[in-house]
Amino acid sequence: MATKEIFHGVPGILRPFKEFIESKGLKKGDQIVYYGVPGTCTPFVELLGFALRSLELEQVFVPFVDESKAKKLINVEHVGMQAAAGGVTLNPKALIVMGGLSMPNIPVTAEQTKAIIDRHTGAAVIGVCFMRMFEKAGWLETITFDCLIDANIDPVEVFR
Repeated sequence: MATKEIFHGVPGILRPFKEFIESKGLKKGDQIVYYGVPGTCTPFVELLGFALRSLELEQVFVPFVDESKAKKLINVEHVGMQAAAGGVTLNPKALIVMGGLSMPNIPVTAEQTKAIIDRHTGAAVIGVCFMRMFEKAGWLETITFDCLIDANIDPVEVFR
């Protein structure tokens, strides 16, 4: 990663993500695969996927790094991206590694994730995390991202 840019809010996550995917020259039907924690990462994956809907890519969610449980993401009208039926054959042009995988007590290691990346030679590798999670967990010593989006959600203000 040669340059660092600062963006703000949800568009600050989605626009650079879409721009990076577009810069890879992917074509209609090419596949991108998101790896993340079910429930925790899934809403963010759906949000990222929604930002790419006009590119007509095949988008897939893999819970943790268990590719046998891959689910296709589909755009449900008036709802957004949702996980659908499984049985997906993986041939990704881009891998998106969600930062939730690097959180404490998650049964995934940087080395397991690196093995997945190595299995899909030639795919772009994008990291999406919050609050420097990859850095805090030491994953940047094992995994090299072609693009890393590290968002900040602090502070969270609650009014009651």
